[in-house]
Amino acid sequence: MKYLSVAEARTMKGLRLVLSAGLPGPWGEAAKAVLHVRNVPFLPVEQVPLQANEELVEWTGIRNAPIAIYNDEHPVAGWLDILHLAERIGSGPSLLPDDYRDRALALGITSEISSPGGLGWNRRYQILAETPEEDISAAYGKIAPPVQAKLANEYRISPEAMAAAPARIVHILDGLTGQLRRQKQAGSEYLVGDRLSVADLHWAAFSNLIAPLPHELNPMPETIRPIYGGVGPGIAPSISDELLAHRLMIFERHLALPLDF
Repeated sequence: MKYLSVAEARTMKGLRLVLSAGLPGPWGEAAKAVLHVRNVPFLPVEQVPLQANEELVEWTGIRNAPIAIYNDEHPVAGWLDILHLAERIGSGPSLLPDDYRDRALALGITSEISSPGGLGWNRRYQILAETPEEDISAAYGKIAPPVQAKLANEYRISPEAMAAAPARIVHILDGLTGQLRRQKQAGSEYLVGDRLSVADLHWAAFSNLIAPLPHELNPMPETIRPIYGGVGPGIAPSISDELLAHRLMIFERHLALPLDF
């Protein structure tokens, strides 16, 4: 993917989407999936993972990715705000079910995957707890101490959070598998209702943080692959065949392979 610099992006209109350049960051991949399905074109803007990104902060007030900046509107970064932006400016079937209970369920499942305390956050805690510092540096570059302190505050890193992460990951994965099985019994291939929703897209994106697609479908740097895929023996049994089959169906039917980042 060809990225604009922050300086270039600031002079442009339309939707600019700040992404972690060169990596399938799960929050960024989820945002891209939502925009793709909602037929929203965007200009990708470079963010350097786990670094200070001073120019980006000066422009948006945010260090991390993804960030969506639409015309002169205020930048938005949370998955829910990006979803609502895509719903507002996009076209085609909504990613939110019409039925009230299904809508609430789709948002709830997506929150379990993507919000603080969810699958992505806890997988990040596990990675930080179990990955040697030299492997992190090899994958992301050396992280300056001031940035390390800022990351610890942003991500709410604590010994208690890191210790609790594996059990929380298992709980969420088992819950997703149970939901897919209930849906299959009801005659649906999707996580909620009878059609694609935001929950399906977020699971597909975040699945690569648990069990990365093979290199030919997800050509991520080889320094990153063992970090993303190293869930350990306590979590691996909860990566069910149903979850993996579902994510492949979502990518093949609704998105695009190989991943482009």
